Amino acid sequence: MANAALFISTVLIWGTTWIAIAMQVGPVPVLVSVFYRFAVAAVILVAILAVMRQLKFPALRDQPFILAQALCLFSLNFICFYNAAGFIPSGLISVIFSLATIYNAVNARLFFGDRVTGRTLLAAALGATGLLLLFAEEVVVDFNLDTLKGIGLAALGTLFFSLGNMASRRNSAAGISPLTANAWGMTYGTVVLLLLIAVTQTPIVAPPDMTYLAALLYLAAIGSVIGFTTYLMLVSRIGSSRAAYATVLFPIVALSLSTVFEGYHWTGLGLVGLALTLLGNVVIFARIPVRPALQADARLPAGE
Repeated sequence: MANAALFISTVLIWGTTWIAIAMQVGPVPVLVSVFYRFAVAAVILVAILAVMRQLKFPALRDQPFILAQALCLFSLNFICFYNAAGFIPSGLISVIFSLATIYNAVNARLFFGDRVTGRTLLAAALGATGLLLLFAEEVVVDFNLDTLKGIGLAALGTLFFSLGNMASRRNSAAGISPLTANAWGMTYGTVVLLLLIAVTQTPIVAPPDMTYLAALLYLAAIGSVIGFTTYLMLVSRIGSSRAAYATVLFPIVALSLSTVFEGYHWTGLGLVGLALTLLGNVVIFARIPVRPALQADARLPAGE
């Protein structure tokens, strides 16, 4: 039950963040927007842990892995995603992001020796196919150089995200709680972003309006503090490959919101895609019943 609650929370929270990210693309430079997001998130999370007297400083041997988590989950990946949003629709970015399932399965094999199961591959194939059908028009329309840039940036951001999952898995195995790893990771990520702003001489632009500010607060408090915590708790409990399947369902949430607020019209192809995506979810999480041993034989006395 706890795993299901974490999974549903992650899907609902991160499924809504793409709209908020799109609201931030514009007058404020990408580096500054990402910096604002994780600066606010770090302050919130560190303050909460300090008040609860749960703020712990990881051991020196763990610092490189906390930094790796910071780079891959709280800075570089979102620089890619925010820039990608300037070239392609947010729905298409979420489709590419759903490939995290495959990235994680491969990276878990490379870094931890996990076996890539046929079930994982089947679920990934069903999910990816379903999402391709859901966003078929976005994939084939306006396919130009800018589209290629957007796809490349989104794919690179997803790779960073997956590598961050590997760092998080290592940190959890070392006994570092997701809250502690996130607090320090977001803090380190904020410092990295500030250094990048200074090195690139990017102008720091203040939030231009209430829409931007509301999106920022939502992304920082809900999307980052709560969303990353529920997701990384899921990674530590069920593994990176299965947890990453939540990313396959994000676009469904985005489409549902678009139906209500933006007048998105479902097509027959889209409904088939939705069915395939949900089927993939069933495949990855369904318990396969183990055929019981022949109890009659087990009860027979030896020699009969």
